Amino acid sequence: MKPDRLPEYSEIVSPWTQVPRKRKRHVLRLVALLFLSCLIYNVNNLWKNMRQPLDILSVHRLEEDYATCSILRHIPKDPSGMRVRNARFVNGTKSLLIRNATVWTGEPTSGTSLGQAYSDDDFAWVTSDVFIEYGLIKQVAPHIQLERRAEDYEIFDAGGRPLTAGIVDMHSHAGLDPQPDLQHDTNELSGDITPYIRSIDAFDPLDQQIQWIKSGGVTTSLVLPGSGNNIGGEAFVFKFAVGKRNGRSQISQEDMLADPERNWRYMKMACGENPKRVYGKIGRGPFSRLGEAWEFRHAFEEASKIVKAQDDWCSAADSIGAENMGSYLPKELRLESLGAVLRGQVHVNTHCYTVADLEAFVRHTNEWQFPVRAFHHAHQTYLVPEVLKRAWGGRPPAAALFADSMYYKVEAYTASEQAGKILYENGITPVYVSDNPVLNAQHLVFEAAKGYQYGLEYNVALASITTAPAELLGLGERIGKIKFGFDADVVVWDSDPLSVGATPAQVWIDGAAQFKDPFILRKPMVLPSFQKPKPNETKDMLKVKETIVFKGITKVRIGGSTNNFASNKTAHVIVSNGVISCIGFCKDELQTALDEGAEVVNLFNGYLTQPITAIGSSIGLSEIAGEKDTRDGDNTDAVWSRAIDGLALDTKQLAAAYAHGVARAITAPSARGGSSRGVSVGFLTGAQHALGDGAVFVDEVAVHYPLITSAKSEKTPSISSLIGTLRKGLLNAIHSNGTTIDNYSEEAYLKRVVVGDLPLVLSIHSSDTIAAVLRVKQEVESSLSASTAQKKVRILITGGAESYLIADEIAAAGVGIILSPLQPYSSSWDQRRSLTGAPLTNGTALEHLLDAGVLVAIGVGPEDSDTRNLRLMAGIAFRNSGGRLTESQAMDLVGANIYRMLGLNESVVTNDFVIYEGSPLEIGSELRAIGHGGDSISFWAYRSTTPRYTAQQ
Repeated sequence: MKPDRLPEYSEIVSPWTQVPRKRKRHVLRLVALLFLSCLIYNVNNLWKNMRQPLDILSVHRLEEDYATCSILRHIPKDPSGMRVRNARFVNGTKSLLIRNATVWTGEPTSGTSLGQAYSDDDFAWVTSDVFIEYGLIKQVAPHIQLERRAEDYEIFDAGGRPLTAGIVDMHSHAGLDPQPDLQHDTNELSGDITPYIRSIDAFDPLDQQIQWIKSGGVTTSLVLPGSGNNIGGEAFVFKFAVGKRNGRSQISQEDMLADPERNWRYMKMACGENPKRVYGKIGRGPFSRLGEAWEFRHAFEEASKIVKAQDDWCSAADSIGAENMGSYLPKELRLESLGAVLRGQVHVNTHCYTVADLEAFVRHTNEWQFPVRAFHHAHQTYLVPEVLKRAWGGRPPAAALFADSMYYKVEAYTASEQAGKILYENGITPVYVSDNPVLNAQHLVFEAAKGYQYGLEYNVALASITTAPAELLGLGERIGKIKFGFDADVVVWDSDPLSVGATPAQVWIDGAAQFKDPFILRKPMVLPSFQKPKPNETKDMLKVKETIVFKGITKVRIGGSTNNFASNKTAHVIVSNGVISCIGFCKDELQTALDEGAEVVNLFNGYLTQPITAIGSSIGLSEIAGEKDTRDGDNTDAVWSRAIDGLALDTKQLAAAYAHGVARAITAPSARGGSSRGVSVGFLTGAQHALGDGAVFVDEVAVHYPLITSAKSEKTPSISSLIGTLRKGLLNAIHSNGTTIDNYSEEAYLKRVVVGDLPLVLSIHSSDTIAAVLRVKQEVESSLSASTAQKKVRILITGGAESYLIADEIAAAGVGIILSPLQPYSSSWDQRRSLTGAPLTNGTALEHLLDAGVLVAIGVGPEDSDTRNLRLMAGIAFRNSGGRLTESQAMDLVGANIYRMLGLNESVVTNDFVIYEGSPLEIGSELRAIGHGGDSISFWAYRSTTPRYTAQQ
């Protein structure tokens, strides 16, 4: 071999050269014959293999698969058309005639388009009778005369009360998260993509909250899997009639399905923090929104492959016949429901908060060509309605919202009370939902009422919980309206359903009454009216030092006095340099003010009252509950602190409370597991910082301890040990003669409790725990009598869900009760005997406590955002108290009573005042001014006017 060269080629002599030519020909023939034999053999085997499936595949199964092709190709339609009887009708259910009702049909008046009707204040409530037969509404007309025997039907006299279709809740976990909170079946967390799970498989018909929810007028709910997964699984629509006591023939999941024919399917998906938090935490991913988008797209890609394979099989079967197919129809149960999504057979409902999540999901709908029916929670949808309009399918998704539950996590921090109004004005359908048990669905109608308060037209707000969700569920021709041929899901209300405290007098599902001998509240009936001022026109808050005159004052509730003025002879309130200088007709003062060029504000039904005080929330210490960096933090049973040391003011939570008339707050340090532990502080919600003039009106208000089930810990593992530890601390404080080195220690504050310097506030729901505390109080006071001149320990209970059970004993012990919240339900074991109120129970805890003479107040709960609703909670208490409360006494529930039971000098609020347009206890009223006796007031001016002052930034 030469260097750098390939090896030289050398010829190899062929062996054929050694064989004679004749013999060579014989060999060639033999080889050719052998080759041909092999070819024939292989072709024959190939043919056999090709024919084999037809020999062993079941023709019957192939035909079944081909029948499945028509199911795969079927595009559902909303059930509609004439029916003789409801498919859910139970034989033996009597016909029903509801007489003398004021009916909201859910449809526009004749000749008016739906959009015009919803935005028109003349949308009709009609005086009418309603006849129900075979589970259907058969007639809606005045003075119905039936040509049949009286014993063949029942009569319900509505007495002029409002009548609507049953409420439809488009987002609930009732039956999956039964109450009290002892079991959970909402989220299947074995994987992020679980389209194959079904809510019906865990739905518990015996969940008692189904009855509570229905007592608020909710007849139908979409029960969804949770939001822990990007794709959570199938949802089902249930009607909340269970068993024979509710007019059904059996207790059954299937029997509760709202559409027995199952025309549409439903699926829950979720974007954002929840799936990230669940799967990122356990180390599986997705860890980010980037990963979530991939999870969605990968899942849709997998489902798309199955869909295309199925479509190809069905097309081939169309051409050659199913019996000639060489394989069965491709199927994969894991992806079956997701394939149905891509085929347009499923109404997709997606939990999405933020612009990033919303826009990403809209891209998914266009990439994989499927519609989304609604975005849920959807707190940022009001910012990007045009993004929603880009979703695939030709109709923008609706926004399923809370009215004002917000700021609880960073995704909800940009929410707006006006979201429903803004969305509607931009062509997006708003619906209000409960996410039960996040919000108690019994009070879903209150969400719609607040939507009206925040600017939605009345009829849009009422449609948001009736006709709109019914249509979005594909059941718009079956439920949600009072109309001939619709399901007889009907509610008769004791007052305007969008007024505070509105409560069903009776509920019917498929024509069957749901409550035997319902309790009907004794109160003046408030009929629907569209003559109220249009609520929630945009306003700016101004700081005003100059003289300002408020005209049109009809009620004065301030300084312990109550004055009413006739609507044709209203009073004036004149404010100069932040202080009220005159209340009344103020003839001379008014003229002087006018001569000096004072601003004049004309009010419709003006109210002058004292501001609201919030107690029981964590505002001032916590801004975003789900973000630890925005919170002071939670104390354990080994840690003691003062709220004043963690006070953080000038936040959105506080600004929202202030804008709703909550000018003062008393907040205690939070405890792990909920509730409070430490020393509370009293402060102004409108202050910029804690060192501002009067910003903190009481440094140390009370000593707080939690005695609820979630307060158990390693150190105090039982309720009994929690109580024992408290008893020991109090008795040690009495008998300790040593000098306290640390005046800010837990022991030092317990000494101040036993000497009467500070009250003791205990978070308790259970009546048994309250009883144990009353025994401790007696023991401590007995020890005090023997040791000191001090005879009493001032104790307050906050929570108090079961307090009504021992109301007399509480009154005798002189213990005050702060109901937090006013409307509890059995969300935990220690609240299991909560009273839900009419129509299920004869009153609530409030009425029982008032009858026993207990000093009562209303606190905040369960969310900090509930602070802004305190005035309306007082309104509910007033409206539903059966005459036990006056307007002034109702306002005291969120004001003066708190100071009395804490032993605070009410002079701290003497110079405070608030001016509302309309009663602060009613939907539709608006805050116009707040003053603290300083050199200026906060004044809310409508942007439609031209104020002479500058808006506060």
